Amino acid sequence: MTVESIGNVGSQTASPAANNNISQEEFIKLFLAQLNSQDPLEPLNNREFLAQLAQFSSLEQSRQSNEKLDNLLEMNSSNQALSLLGKAVQVSLQNSATPSGTIEAVHYTADGPTLTIKLADGSFLDKISLSQITIVQQ
Repeated sequence: MTVESIGNVGSQTASPAANNNISQEEFIKLFLAQLNSQDPLEPLNNREFLAQLAQFSSLEQSRQSNEKLDNLLEMNSSNQALSLLGKAVQVSLQNSATPSGTIEAVHYTADGPTLTIKLADGSFLDKISLSQITIVQQ
């Protein structure tokens, strides 16, 4: 999930960068394959074995930290959306229009919060992301 913030300038259609790191499952498969194919006359050095276990532990801790950080960013994005309820905002649309209106509702989807904005003429803009909000008036 892409976490957005107000006035985010980044491209929303950019594809995620390729992940060159191995996953936890891949690491375990490699580790077990190494253990299964070692020479019984020359077993794995204890230091190397412990270093690989430490690397595995570090990998797991890093994965858990990233997961918690993602959850924290999602909560921050939700709080930011809720704090905008009832506020007058200006929106940047793909067709270069910048309408103004008041945020009437916040909806939650798998991609994060989206906003419904009531324009001055009484019409509504739905599915507005936080990154499309350019100006927030008090």
